[in-house]
Amino acid sequence: MNPMNRWNVCSRILASVVLSLIATPLLVAADPPSPWHQWRGPTSDNHADDDVSLPLKWNLETGEGIIWKTKLPGRGHSTPTFTSDAIFLTTADSVAGTQSVLKLDLQTGKLEDEFVIHRGTLPERIHPNNSHASPSLAYDGERLFASFYTNDSIVLTALSTDGTRQWQTRVCEFKPNSFRFGYGASPIIEEDLVIVAAEYDGKDSGLYAIDRTSGKPVWKIPRAENLNFASPIIATIAGRRQLLIAGADQFCAYDPATGKRLWSVDTTTEAICGTVVWDDRRVMISGGNPEAGTWCVSADGMENLLWSNRIMCYEQSMLAIKNYLFAVADSGVAYCLRNQDGKEMWKTRLFGGGISASPLLADNYVVVASERGQIFIFVASPDRFQPIAEIQTGDSIFATPVAIGQKLYVRTGVNESGRRQEYLIAIGR
Repeated sequence: MNPMNRWNVCSRILASVVLSLIATPLLVAADPPSPWHQWRGPTSDNHADDDVSLPLKWNLETGEGIIWKTKLPGRGHSTPTFTSDAIFLTTADSVAGTQSVLKLDLQTGKLEDEFVIHRGTLPERIHPNNSHASPSLAYDGERLFASFYTNDSIVLTALSTDGTRQWQTRVCEFKPNSFRFGYGASPIIEEDLVIVAAEYDGKDSGLYAIDRTSGKPVWKIPRAENLNFASPIIATIAGRRQLLIAGADQFCAYDPATGKRLWSVDTTTEAICGTVVWDDRRVMISGGNPEAGTWCVSADGMENLLWSNRIMCYEQSMLAIKNYLFAVADSGVAYCLRNQDGKEMWKTRLFGGGISASPLLADNYVVVASERGQIFIFVASPDRFQPIAEIQTGDSIFATPVAIGQKLYVRTGVNESGRRQEYLIAIGR
């Protein structure tokens, strides 16, 4: 080929490449589809994925590090639930008397829709620190499951991601007698089941398994007629799938497929709000009403109380890593304990008290949010307390933050003109 022909061929190839680039839009890297489909995340222990890169600096007032900030209608304490392209939360409007599911665009945070599930059936009274939309949604890849305390009942609704109602079932009557504190247990998914806790001082107190396709009941585990607020959780421990929950002075495990009791230890306290945490042999819980403490029992069916102490994490769950446990007490003091025997590795005061959100493990850091809107980040190490950041993020936080990809998502309240306005914010580097 002579030089002129070679030049013509190269010119045509170069032109086709340029035209191809012009015709094809450049793809911007986005966060991958998230497995954070239900309360406590992909592994049910509030551990973010290993590929998370946690932002460590932001300022809500100046906008530094804030990717988007979306105003939310109503109030709720539910943690965000993610699909491949959207974020879902529950909310309630006490003035309008509604309980709803909110849908936000994953990339922009734009509020796309509000699906009203119940109207005019809110409980007359709940605890002032609670909300009418505290349980987090669960997602099975096809349906969203929303559990609400409404019309003196616990009602579970299955929705498609466009808001179409697939089915709705009244799980049970829910009419607490002694105290009207509301409800907070999140539904969880296990195989073909959605499992719902409805524990109170009445005849229908129990754990319920609902077929996630049809909405029909599968099994019920009767529980003590005792007001309890804990979300159940399922984990594989000692080689066996176990449905775990504490409360009514017991620490219990059940077979999630059948509801059959696997083991029970007479310990803990009457009312538990937190979710069980574990390692490969032990399970741990904390509570505070009427007895304050943290308890660790064996999960192999030996029914042994291994250790206990007086640390109280009443509403918030704890956070377990391999061999160690992080706890942020109601007093605002953070602890690291050894799972084997409860030995205190370190403790330090983070804030003056008031916490409802649960600690999150992300990028080898622990993220803690206080009810006063403070977010604390420290290294997830048993050796010593290593603080990384303390950042004011709004004025009040009750929902647990979630970390996905390179973003931290925080549901926070901001005082605006004398009233609390909720936002969901996406924080990134």
